[in-house]
Order: sequence, then structure tokens, then C-alpha cells
Amino acid sequence: MWRSYRGWQGLGLIAVSLVATLWFAATGRLTLFIHPRYVVFTVVMASVGLLLVIAAIADRVRHPGSDEHEHEHEHEHEHDRHGDQRSVTPRLLSALVSAVAVTAGLALLLLPATTLSAATAQQRAVNVAPVGAGAFLPISGSAAAKAATASTASFARFTVQDWSSLLRESTDPSFYSGKPVDVTGFISANPNDPANSFYLSRFVITCCAVDAQPLGVPVSLDNWKSRFVIGQWLRVTGGFGSNPSQKSSESIVLLPAAIIKVVEPNEPYLY
Repeated sequence: MWRSYRGWQGLGLIAVSLVATLWFAATGRLTLFIHPRYVVFTVVMASVGLLLVIAAIADRVRHPGSDEHEHEHEHEHEHDRHGDQRSVTPRLLSALVSAVAVTAGLALLLLPATTLSAATAQQRAVNVAPVGAGAFLPISGSAAAKAATASTASFARFTVQDWSSLLRESTDPSFYSGKPVDVTGFISANPNDPANSFYLSRFVITCCAVDAQPLGVPVSLDNWKSRFVIGQWLRVTGGFGSNPSQKSSESIVLLPAAIIKVVEPNEPYLY
């Protein structure tokens, strides 16, 4: 019976994780954990896995005798070598682990998924390139090449990812002259001049949330902490210009013309 229980335990835990994955996909929350390009593959594999689990459960229901035989054989050896009382502790521990796992699975299904926060951005360091820094470039290629062929109106559609990549390629103030900026992101700390500057940030995902990297556009705003807090989502419009701060190492910053508080978007990550 003990071995049978462990078998059911394993199937149950696998089923909970697969159902949670499919539930996230059905409710549009799977992209909070993985890149959209992997959603279809993940859903297909989770569906296949769930079918296999159902088949395994059906097989165990149809052939319960094998479990009973295993139990008799196992009980003889357990009794001879250890005694019944010594097997109680691992059984209780296993039951406890199962209860915790099932509770965690139900929490995943019932509680709202949370996105990566400003605290995570601070831990991973904004605009610090990982190995293989392609995550900092737009999918279409070089940010400078994209900007060279863009119309004035197109710049208003540039994201934090686009501008962050562009700032890494060019620090010429004349290049940014006349280019409108309209970006949305959350506030993360700028250690260069924390009192008068912050990063308007977004996480960029290349595979899954584990490898997400925070990108940010430096925004110059004196005494900004009197109006906003770390982690708050904002929409900032304006233009880039020379940094008025003497403390910051960034030569080009976003000089805001208007700042609006906004709610976190349904798709908070960039890809």
C-alpha cells in the first residue's frame, strides 16, 4: 500500500503542475513566466503530459492487483528488517510534502500571478548586459539602424527597450533633437543621482522570467520622490537632452514634458 500511495502521490503532483500550466495559458497569464514564442510548445507538451497522466491513472484503476502484490512483498521485507513502527516517520513526511505541494499548486491556480518588481530590477542591475547582450537590442536589429529609417511619428512608438538600446549606441545630443519620446514603465532607482533621477524600466524576456533583464531609460526630475515611489508605473512624454546633473555619469537623459501615473499593463514585459 505504501508503494501504491507513493505512485498516486507522484501522479497527483504531476497532474497539478500540468493543470496549472494549462490554466495559466487559458487565462493569458503564461506569458508572465515565459516568452510568447514558447507558449504553443508549452501548451502542447503540457497537454500531452496530462493525457499520459490520465492514461497512467486509468491503468492503475484497471489493475489494482499489482499494487496489492507489491504491498505484500514490501510489507514482508519492511517487517523483517525495520518493523512497522519505523516506517511511520517517512510516511508522515511524505504526506506532509504532498500536502504542501498540493497547497502550492492550488495557490498558483487561485491567487493572481505577480510580475517581477522594482526590487528584482535592483538586484539584477538595470542596463547591465548579461552574457550574450542581444537581449538589449530590438528584435528587428540594431537600434541605430532602426532609428535611421524611422519617421518622426515612429519615434513616439519606441519602447523603453528601443530607447535603452539606442542610448547604448549613441550619446550625441544632436541625434536625439526633435525626436518625440512616449514611454511607459515602472520606476527603479538610479544610483548615479537618486534624488533627482530615476530609471523608467521594463523587464525584457528572452526565454522565461528567470532570465529576465531590466532595461531603463534615465529620467531627470528634481526631487521626484516627493511625487512618486519606487515601483510605480508611469507614462512619460518629452525628449532627450543633455543631463543637467553633475553627479550622474549618463550624458543623455529623458527630460519629461508630462508624467502620468498609469496602472501596470496587461503585458508588463517586453520581448
